[in-house]
Amino acid sequence: MSMEPTVLVTRKLPPAVEERLRRDYRPTLNADDHQFTPDELAAAAQDADALLVTPRERIDADLIARLPNRVRIIATYSVGHEHIDKPAARERGIVVTNVPDVLTEATAEIAMLLLLGAARRASEAEALLRRGGWPGWSAMFMLGVQLDGKTLGIVGMGRIGQSLARRARAFGMTVHYHNRRRLVPDLEHGAVFHDRLDDLLPLAQFLSLNCPSTPETQGMLNTRRIELLPPGAIVVNTARGDLVDDDALIAALRSGRLRAAGLDVFAGEPKLHPGYLGLTNAMLLPHIGSATIETRDAMGFRALDNLDAVFAGKAPLDRLA
Repeated sequence: MSMEPTVLVTRKLPPAVEERLRRDYRPTLNADDHQFTPDELAAAAQDADALLVTPRERIDADLIARLPNRVRIIATYSVGHEHIDKPAARERGIVVTNVPDVLTEATAEIAMLLLLGAARRASEAEALLRRGGWPGWSAMFMLGVQLDGKTLGIVGMGRIGQSLARRARAFGMTVHYHNRRRLVPDLEHGAVFHDRLDDLLPLAQFLSLNCPSTPETQGMLNTRRIELLPPGAIVVNTARGDLVDDDALIAALRSGRLRAAGLDVFAGEPKLHPGYLGLTNAMLLPHIGSATIETRDAMGFRALDNLDAVFAGKAPLDRLA
């Protein structure tokens, strides 16, 4: 037992994941799920052979420089890895891994929930009901739009985009997509490819953002591109908050240029632009795209698979640095 690697776990993880950690490692767990400051994290890591972190911790070059030489791997409990300075880790000889592939279905489900909820004014209707404001049935009450027969534009046709495309087709939608490159026909699921985003937008009665945050995609949905969408279009974002120019999107929702939006991610989260909070036509979720028992367990197990590989002297499946 004394030879088992020590693992610093920065946040509380699902019981099944922590059970496996206790079985195979000597973990330092975060029982009260508190947020480490950089100084606390650096101090707690002095006895660690590995760090199992989350996107809430910024693992920058300064913190990496303060890690002991014994740290061999930083495994992040996320697909995104913008919070880790990978060149700094590489320079120290520290492996960095993430957990791709296991969030696909859960995130596509949330995108579908937002498409439906924004189209049918679900959050507005529930809020009305809860505050006792329902006047009873009438022919013009809470009219939304249906998905059947509409065109969905998907920006980023990776695994999540493909999974969303399959679901959208089951709801009778026509799917178009923009991606860095065209997929092979078997992966398109009948969707129509557009090499230029600006060519896709005029067709997209619904638009779903499913691409990573990069210097090229940050702020991609701005005033100019919103104007390219059909009047009354609905925008959904389950990818990264900084893909959207918040001021532009809020202005379009306020003016009615866009019918609605469904957002699970925000720039600067857990804070978000206060302009969203007063919009009845914005369905807002607190980044719960991967929040299912099955997915959160799978994320932990994938991170632990990467730890297992490193400490067995093998190449981890999901190495980033």
